[in-house]
Amino acid sequence: MHILPAPVNVAHATGVIEDAIPISKILSDTLSFVLGVAGVLAMVSLTVSGLLYITAQGNETGMKQAKQAMIYSIIGVAVCVTALIIVRTVAGMV
Repeated sequence: MHILPAPVNVAHATGVIEDAIPISKILSDTLSFVLGVAGVLAMVSLTVSGLLYITAQGNETGMKQAKQAMIYSIIGVAVCVTALIIVRTVAGMV
């Protein structure tokens, strides 16, 4: 005598697409996270370049390198903030 397994309930495809998170939301969230991390790294770089400037103690080459690092850090912060604003604006339109 064979015992047949109990029937298994099969999920229907109805509503599956509607319940899924849109790919645009996933991409927007991922890009916002990456830009946030880049912004934090740019702020850390700005702090380190400030410390380099303070510890240069009048050394012209050290001060010049620290100033260049500050300029690049400020540009990095500006790029990250601008990109984050653009991403959130575009994500709000979609």
